[in-house]
Amino acid sequence: MAPQKTRSAPLLTTRALNRATLDRQHLLRRTDALGPKEAVAHLVGLQAQNVKPPYFALWSRLAGFRPERLSSLIEARELVRIVTLRSTIHLHTADDVLTLRPLVQAARDRELKQFRGQLEGVDLERLAETVRGLVEERPYTMKEIRDVLGEQWPDATPLALSLAARCVLPLVQVTPRGLWGRSGRVALTTAEHWLGRAPGPVPAPDDTVLRYLAAFGPASVKDMQTWAGLTRLGEVFERLRPGLVTFRDENGVELFDLPDAPRPDEDTPAPPRFLPEFDNLLLSHADRTRVIPAEHWGRTWKGSQAFCTLLVDGFLAGVWRLEEGKEGKEDKGHAVLTVQPFGSLGRARRDEVAAEGERLLAEMTSATSYDVRFGDVMG
Repeated sequence: MAPQKTRSAPLLTTRALNRATLDRQHLLRRTDALGPKEAVAHLVGLQAQNVKPPYFALWSRLAGFRPERLSSLIEARELVRIVTLRSTIHLHTADDVLTLRPLVQAARDRELKQFRGQLEGVDLERLAETVRGLVEERPYTMKEIRDVLGEQWPDATPLALSLAARCVLPLVQVTPRGLWGRSGRVALTTAEHWLGRAPGPVPAPDDTVLRYLAAFGPASVKDMQTWAGLTRLGEVFERLRPGLVTFRDENGVELFDLPDAPRPDEDTPAPPRFLPEFDNLLLSHADRTRVIPAEHWGRTWKGSQAFCTLLVDGFLAGVWRLEEGKEGKEDKGHAVLTVQPFGSLGRARRDEVAAEGERLLAEMTSATSYDVRFGDVMG
């Protein structure tokens, strides 16, 4: 569905959209009103392709955040790592695992069709039964799953077999994977087995649309579809339209929003924020210019490597990396945060970034000494 253009709705500039989204993401000011579990629920999950991103994502959003609090929730199975949105691993509440995964199953079914030709002779129902029997006896790695399935279906492509397993079953990553400072290899079981309760029926998408707007709005239908990896949501927005308000962006695209959601003035100050790689703030809209200036598109990754990102004045302005003391180094208790801006920051902004960086080093590392360094402007 092409984004609808409208001339009658009130205009929201790119900066106004930026401030509205940052406010809902708790990136204009850290909140002390939410704990880690409530924040994960509000944000409808956190990108968790790697272990550390959820921790840094919440550190930038929650006042007084401590990694151990999030880790304990994962260990208690109140938060779970699973493939959901856009076929990527997210950290979700247990309730969302059992409802959101069924909602996005249609996207997993489409994904499965893309490599169905590599699954010659594979009965998907039998595959699901086989994998369930394995992983509910004990957690299996993907390699172990692939090896067992390869013996049954030697003509199928091994990678396709493992992808099929995660498409047909809601496989969750078990601990210690995902725990702060204790992460292990990826081992999998079913969500039902891990949580001790079965997923619900496929829900109507209405509630998820409203939750998306609360965390990422104002947004277009296409924005929501990009975030969820779903299609044909236009009819859902039309059904919800009487309870929503509408705006238009600078390109005339219609945007939907909750009537009482915050929409701060576009000149509201936005402090520097250090975000992890793949943060959903940067990935959850079809039009990402509300956060990523057009000239910086594609600069947050190189090949298969994704960089941690820096926001300055609310917009993507650079990347960063954290190096803590390593074996063989004289001072193993030292940490270095290196910032590579995309352009000149100016003295005042540079000082603000350095202060936020020092806070990150003090609160998110065990270093006894640390430095914030600025690298050359990234070309």
